Amino acid sequence: MNLVLTGVYDTPISESGFCGMAVGAAMRGMRPIVELMYNDFMTVCADPILNQAAKMRYMTGGQVEVPVVFRMPMGAGRRNASQHSQCLEAYFCHMPGLKVIAPCTATDAKGLLKSAIRDNDPVVFMEHKLLYAHKEEIPDGEYTIPIGVADVKREGTDVSIITWSRDVDFSLEAAEELAKEGINVEVLDLRTLVPLDWDAIVKTVSKTHHVVIVSEEVKRGSYAGELSAQIAEDLLDELDAPVERVCGLNITSPFSPTLEDMNFPHPADIVKAVKHVLNK
Repeated sequence: MNLVLTGVYDTPISESGFCGMAVGAAMRGMRPIVELMYNDFMTVCADPILNQAAKMRYMTGGQVEVPVVFRMPMGAGRRNASQHSQCLEAYFCHMPGLKVIAPCTATDAKGLLKSAIRDNDPVVFMEHKLLYAHKEEIPDGEYTIPIGVADVKREGTDVSIITWSRDVDFSLEAAEELAKEGINVEVLDLRTLVPLDWDAIVKTVSKTHHVVIVSEEVKRGSYAGELSAQIAEDLLDELDAPVERVCGLNITSPFSPTLEDMNFPHPADIVKAVKHVLNK
């Protein structure tokens, strides 16, 4: 008989402690789901996530799996100040051994979370705080969404916006504004950052020949920069203009509402970038 243990445990505020316990539990055959209150706190528990969970399969020659999910809210917009407002997906994407998911819609979040729980590798599941209030009808019954498969949220022919998480919504808003001026924008929601759906990127770039990457993260050292480099290296012949990036500023996230709103991309910034890459 297989014994299945489930439960919700309200632990002390010790990110390193409960992340470490989750890694150990996963190594013993359980499938723990850990929630950090903010992704900023990954700095407190970097060792169990980056040095233990991410590397264990390799270090044991494939003998030990670590099927753990680390859920963590990210992003600005709630006036949570510098230590609670960052987008740190680039840190996790840089670490081999981790899978990184950053959905936008409730449908995608449910389907991808179920896939993450079933996955035998450690998964970092990043959720933008301002998406929690969004409501939508989701499919009835059992369903999952494969990890590593992007989704075209809007078809277009003139320029490709590649993005994820909350910036999908902002990109769709910008696309509607640009449509009024006759500019047809395609919006590709990566959904999963690692593994990356490179085929979807090749398809959209080969279709529009213009690329804008939108991400709330700080521009310097960003995952958007990594994507830009990959596209420039491998798809240069498909590009009719350099890749444009729209990211957060290279500053600490402010507490002031006015300054915070200036710190991350908005639809108007995306509109401006699309026009620039199209030389309009």
